[in-house]
Amino acid sequence: MPDQQLPDATGAALPAAVRAAVPAPVVRTSAATDLALVATFAALVAVCAVLPAIPTGGAVPITLQTFGVVLTGLVLGPRRGALALLLYVAVGLAGLPVFSGATGGLGVLGGPSAGYLLAFPLAAAVAGALGLLARRTRARWRVPALFGAAAAATLLTVHPLGIAVMGWRLGLSPSEAVAAGAVFLPGDVLKNVLAAVVAAAALRAFPDLLRGK
Repeated sequence: MPDQQLPDATGAALPAAVRAAVPAPVVRTSAATDLALVATFAALVAVCAVLPAIPTGGAVPITLQTFGVVLTGLVLGPRRGALALLLYVAVGLAGLPVFSGATGGLGVLGGPSAGYLLAFPLAAAVAGALGLLARRTRARWRVPALFGAAAAATLLTVHPLGIAVMGWRLGLSPSEAVAAGAVFLPGDVLKNVLAAVVAAAALRAFPDLLRGK
């Protein structure tokens, strides 16, 4: 039985031996690429965490962590974004000093900021999922849409869980806990704006990031 032949660009048939020598199409995303992106953004969040924090007069200072968290979700998407933050949290709980104030270890879970920390993977997933919708908007609305995704992620996950645990650990009433958590809102607005601008620029410069979420 003769070899099957496929037409080339001109319509002529190519022998099987020639077809075997033609390289397969390049796969633009891979497990290795995903792993590298997850590790890179986990490291980015760690850098944001260990930069000098801004004291608030309360038990939880203001850091750039939430900027790194929502940026990770917006750029990597929900799956890879959540994996990056799970890696970050796991490395910190294992003892590496990658949390705010260069701390680490399981003892962090006993502190008032534990709720914020544990909310990070969920926040990245929500920001990533909403970010996928934001990417479909027209270019001129892309940054506002990404900001909306980032703001929704922090308001739906980071603040509720963070305030709840902070109030529990410090023995605050619900109103006192909400008032203490409200200190972070103005800073989060600025960080979400910055994350939206940076994410829009990154996705415009590296459109391949839109694949393999």
